[in-house]
Amino acid sequence: MEDGDAYVIAPGEVVGAGAGTSGFHRGEGWSVSFPPEALGSQAPGVFLSWRAHPLLFPFVGGAAGGAQRLKVPLSERPSWSERFSALDLELSRRRDGYREAVLSHLTLLLVELSRLAADVVGDLRLKDEPLLAEVFGFIEERYGERISLKEVARAVSLSPGHLTTVVGRKTGRTVLEWISERRMAEARKLLVQTDLTIEEVGRRVGYGDPGYFVRTFRRAHGATPLGWRRAGRL
Repeated sequence: MEDGDAYVIAPGEVVGAGAGTSGFHRGEGWSVSFPPEALGSQAPGVFLSWRAHPLLFPFVGGAAGGAQRLKVPLSERPSWSERFSALDLELSRRRDGYREAVLSHLTLLLVELSRLAADVVGDLRLKDEPLLAEVFGFIEERYGERISLKEVARAVSLSPGHLTTVVGRKTGRTVLEWISERRMAEARKLLVQTDLTIEEVGRRVGYGDPGYFVRTFRRAHGATPLGWRRAGRL
């Protein structure tokens, strides 16, 4: 554990210090726990789940060890500390309007957290994982096209089987799952921020078959692309 570390723990995960902590020194930090319903009951019920809400995606399981480690840039650490302090103050004082204030601070924290989690390639380079950074860099460049496991493996000079083993061991997900997640992330953004047709959104994120795109999106989010668009514009 180092200064600036932010650990994202999925619901239901139990995380301990583990082995090799004999040299662990005393440290200080902030911890925030909350249910998904904390983000508001006004949204349609289908979106109040860890897998469906865009700000809760970093908490979805899949990280090895039950926790995802992110690094807060040095320049941003003071603002993160101020946000935690403000959240703590509102919860302890409970003055009029504190619920709304708490929700605002929590939402802003989750926005910043989601932005950190989105920089997968940069985060992997910080962790000295050049192979994984190369894999995710290839996915970033080509997710809008039809790409296969074989193509990704060829790009990093590994066999498909070896690549599957390495990525699975280090991230808890397969290469194809990461391709799908990157495509879904872009689809969510296009659905809310543009007026492109559902068919065009699917095409831009690598799905030539509109029906397959809709089925894949619904399986991942519990809602259709159109439903996601409507909810995002409430």
